[in-house]
Amino acid sequence: MIQITHDIAIAEDEIRTTFIRASGPGGQHVNKASTAVQIRFDAVRSPSLPDDVRRRLFTLAGSRLTDEGEIVITSQRYRSQIRNREDAVEQLISLIREAARPVRRRRQTKPTAGAKRRRLEKKKRRSQIKRLRRKPGMDE
Repeated sequence: MIQITHDIAIAEDEIRTTFIRASGPGGQHVNKASTAVQIRFDAVRSPSLPDDVRRRLFTLAGSRLTDEGEIVITSQRYRSQIRNREDAVEQLISLIREAARPVRRRRQTKPTAGAKRRRLEKKKRRSQIKRLRRKPGMDE
């Protein structure tokens, strides 16, 4: 079990791992070894996720979410499969943790009396500056 939060944990078998060839520099090694990791997590069918977390996860996943509802994370930061797999799983965990954090609603506030007064004074000053730029006799 992979512990996400104190009440959310996903089973190891819910994550499918495939190894692919990494791009970039590395010489002959990069052409022979499949060190990059691609993990897939089926968020739609996962029994471990509550519905509200699942909805937020879909919006946070963005382009990593497939049409079938799978989250695909690729890691090729390191030169070993093990470290890349750990990195990809950590990315998934942090994504689910962020989705598990409830969204705080903004409480509407009214501007204070002082803020209103300062705004109006600023507008008057700006108006005065623009009035002084005009040619004489335009409004008198």
